[in-house]
Amino acid sequence: MADDNKPDEISPEEQALADEWAAALDEAGDANQDDIDAMLEQTSAQPRMQMEEFDAPARTGGEDMDPGDSPNLDVILDIPVTISMEVGNTEITIRNLLQLNQGSVVELDRLAGEPLDVKVNGTLIAHGEVVVVNEKFGIRLTDVISPSERIKKLR
Repeated sequence: MADDNKPDEISPEEQALADEWAAALDEAGDANQDDIDAMLEQTSAQPRMQMEEFDAPARTGGEDMDPGDSPNLDVILDIPVTISMEVGNTEITIRNLLQLNQGSVVELDRLAGEPLDVKVNGTLIAHGEVVVVNEKFGIRLTDVISPSERIKKLR
């Protein structure tokens, strides 16, 4: 009885992958576990940089400055974050949640006209009001929480 799970021929993609692995293994040569352990010890022996406090003043370039003096925020400026606007919230039981259908009304904990919460990755950073911009909803910030207060909330 033939094994139906094994193909008779290797696809070109699989062959290319096998060739890449073979080349990598040849390049590695006679590396053994002792060599790997020695490399790991060398990496762990190198001093690690301390975590930087982001509420410290930004560095203003200068070659005579110690890299640990203040944070370089440039490394995080391109990290994407999720910004959300919260109209309000409420708690309901799972029973009531399962009974919701089209046309149901859920009462929130905010009064009409109260400012919305603006959150970044779940952390409150500002309050604002809804506006319409080019037929799309937007938010006009009315009160922004100071950076030092935001950092305190993260801790």
